[in-house]
Amino acid sequence: MILAGDIGGTKTAVALFSPEAGPHMPLVEASFPSTKYPSLEAILHEFLAAHPGPLTVACFGVAGPVVEGRAEITNLPWVIDSATIAADLGIPTVYLINDLKAVAQAVPYLDADDLETLNAGDPVAGGAIGVIAPGTGLGEAFLTYDRGRYLAHPSEGGHSSFAPTTPTEADLLQYMLEQHNHVSYERVCSGLGIPNIYAFFRDRVLKRETPSVAAQLAVADDPTPVIVAGALNPSSPCPVCGATLDCFLGIFGSEAGNLALKVLATGGVYLGGGIPPRLLPQLRGERFLSAMQNKGRFRELMERTPVHVILNTKTGLYGAAAFALMG
Repeated sequence: MILAGDIGGTKTAVALFSPEAGPHMPLVEASFPSTKYPSLEAILHEFLAAHPGPLTVACFGVAGPVVEGRAEITNLPWVIDSATIAADLGIPTVYLINDLKAVAQAVPYLDADDLETLNAGDPVAGGAIGVIAPGTGLGEAFLTYDRGRYLAHPSEGGHSSFAPTTPTEADLLQYMLEQHNHVSYERVCSGLGIPNIYAFFRDRVLKRETPSVAAQLAVADDPTPVIVAGALNPSSPCPVCGATLDCFLGIFGSEAGNLALKVLATGGVYLGGGIPPRLLPQLRGERFLSAMQNKGRFRELMERTPVHVILNTKTGLYGAAAFALMG
């Protein structure tokens, strides 16, 4: 059997897979509150005690960079080492991969029910695939086709420099440069970035704030859901929140198009992370795709590029299993 896991600061998902069933059909799975355990090994021992069996390989997608089989987890005092896990559990081979690389590796195995299509496009068989995932941060990855299978590759493209495409976005960049010496896409296209856009519209453009939204923001641990809810309020939408969301959709679309051009994603672009599934009606609107396809002489190529939203929350787990199965 194959052991796979999706390791995050809040929860850790672990499952067993078989080569016959494949990475989309776990034999058994369980979720653990990460902060309640001193280490990943403690979780694995508990899981395997309840579900014993011979293991040949394990793979774990982790929220953080992996260097020589070792990773430190964001928001957890864990250090995960593949060699330590292999020795502790007696597993011949253990892989650690970045969590977004795991999401990307799952893409070829996703079913129609796992996806929402924004643009059917005209996919090229074996064409490269881009994955862009705004959640707390902005993750990016891509896949290339090699000898009959897709291989996922990690990227830190979310930290590349933000390039405005409208006068408003140019003003936003200037506003952000007053606070940071480098403004990445992550600072304006993620859960961390949405409050930055909100502050810009509040301070520089509209120069006002909806009192009820301001009161909620004053006590919120995470301001992003408050801002999104304010924008989508059907009875009394907040103007600052609405402008923020519209700007976010434009920036997100533009960077999705940038990724598609950089990797020549004729196989499609997949939108992952926690934010896109919550904004499906807005992503279906004109703003996102218009910004993505606004690539001058390459507009036609962008119009042919398929765009899908990943809905399945277990994609990272499936991708870790897929990577292990590939050997």
